Amino acid sequence: MLDSRARKYVQPLFSLVSEPMVKSGIRANTVTLVAFVLGLSCSAVFFLGGRWSALCLLWLSGILDVLDGSVARLGGTSSPFGALMDLVFDRVVEISFIVAVSLLLPQARLASVLLLSSIIFSFSVFLAVGALAGKERRGGKAFYYQAGLAERTETFLVFSVVILWPSSAVAAFGVFAAMIVFTGAQRMREAWRFFGPTSSESISKEESQ
Repeated sequence: MLDSRARKYVQPLFSLVSEPMVKSGIRANTVTLVAFVLGLSCSAVFFLGGRWSALCLLWLSGILDVLDGSVARLGGTSSPFGALMDLVFDRVVEISFIVAVSLLLPQARLASVLLLSSIIFSFSVFLAVGALAGKERRGGKAFYYQAGLAERTETFLVFSVVILWPSSAVAAFGVFAAMIVFTGAQRMREAWRFFGPTSSESISKEESQ
């Protein structure tokens, strides 16, 4: 939710930071890879007890994760494989942190399983709708995702809470799992509007006119 609403306000700043990176020859895939390594490092450092270091690594990883898209657009280096790296690496970083929490805090293991399950559900819907959107067109316009309740910024905020207050992990993961399931349901509902029987009937009527 915060990603969708705040992006238009912070994007000029990210573009400003990205310009010197592009001029220095830094490629978007390199930024994505560095963000990935920092994200994994956050999980490892948190597991070893370095809370503040883990927090810094988490948000530095997040900032670079946003910058890679800006670098790709400004440098003209956008690619399908770059988008794939971004999606997969983001999920691996999230998984690594949840696993670190479950290993460090036995009481949070059930909440960790529920959170991982919710991520699998929501991301499956995201990928399935994305694949269908590549084949379906509505008036020449690709399928549009409405803003979800749980997006990348919300993930970092929840992880930050757990890093600073590990005792809150069960509650934080439980609430966030519910938010992610709700987000998946939002996308399912949106998909039904575009791909359901009612939508097909409307399209057929338009084509017959």
